[in-house]
Amino acid sequence: MAERAEDLSLPASVVARIIKDALPDGVNVSKEARAAIGKAASVFILYATACSNNFALKAKRKTLAAGDVFSALEDMEFRHFIPELKECLEAYKHEQKEKRDAAAADRKKKQGSISGSTPSGPDQANPLPVVPGATPPGVTSSMCVDPHAPLDIFGSSGPLPSEELMDLEPSLNILPHPLEFI
Repeated sequence: MAERAEDLSLPASVVARIIKDALPDGVNVSKEARAAIGKAASVFILYATACSNNFALKAKRKTLAAGDVFSALEDMEFRHFIPELKECLEAYKHEQKEKRDAAAADRKKKQGSISGSTPSGPDQANPLPVVPGATPPGVTSSMCVDPHAPLDIFGSSGPLPSEELMDLEPSLNILPHPLEFI
């Protein structure tokens, strides 16, 4: 926590942008007025936070919740802000839910495309004839790989990272060479 209240001021650029967005075009605000509005906003935030913290402490919690802030605003006699803030909170929650749902759908889609790109059974067409226990002439058994596994052309051990799996060419099931794009 800051030692002095002066250390807790909002960035001047943020205050200036909020002021500019709140006022009609062509209205100028002096440097001193921007500083005073920034200081007032800092004081309001500190006061609202302290009041919200009191409500959280009464409920024997250390984490401030939205309800604590609404109760603090009512206690501070800023009741007229509460309905609009509740609408903003609901819009924020809805936006976050949409982002989570979209991310989950993307993950599901990507996992479906990964699992769909590799042959998974004997009914899949195998371009090379595989004779169990036999190795082609000039090839040692240590050179043989599973024809259904992704080819690791970078020589790393272990499974490929998920980003590299996303770049797999479905028809060839290999990673493109990185120098091809230079």
